Amino acid sequence: MYAYMKGTVTEQTSNQILLEVNKIGYEINVPNPYSYELNKEVKVYLYEHIREDEHSLYGFKTVEEKELFLKLINVKGLGPKMAIPMLATGSINGIVDAIERENILYLKKFPKIGEKVAKQIILDLKGKLNTTLVEEDNSKEELIEVLKGLGYKEKDYKGIITRVDSSKTVEEQVKEALKLLLR
Repeated sequence: MYAYMKGTVTEQTSNQILLEVNKIGYEINVPNPYSYELNKEVKVYLYEHIREDEHSLYGFKTVEEKELFLKLINVKGLGPKMAIPMLATGSINGIVDAIERENILYLKKFPKIGEKVAKQIILDLKGKLNTTLVEEDNSKEELIEVLKGLGYKEKDYKGIITRVDSSKTVEEQVKEALKLLLR
């Protein structure tokens, strides 16, 4: 079982990155492939999914993201291919909050998640999620506030927020966001 890999991102597709580690390329399914910078060394936390007809790697930027993914795939009727889009289009805070508040409408907005699966997620995970997962997105909220203060509208920054590295300071995030906005 792999815990993480450090390597260079050499390619990106709509749902994967190619991570080169010691001259070997690993295809890793990730929530937001374009949030990884090409030709830059990164640390990717991994989950190895092995089935009779499949052997896949799933990668995450943070341990918290990986922990939530692992809890989601243990829900009856919800596999890795359904959990990854949830992490791609929703924030950890939003998902945890929706589960704790039994917000079925929020959960149904994710691809392939119907009412039955949304109810199962709530049934299986309510009260069982680590509250430390909720701390992740505070810097993103600060970044959004700064961008609003600079006069940008939600439609301007909506697509680039997920591409900004949340492990950086808010100032560094603002610089990165501005570079992406000016492209």
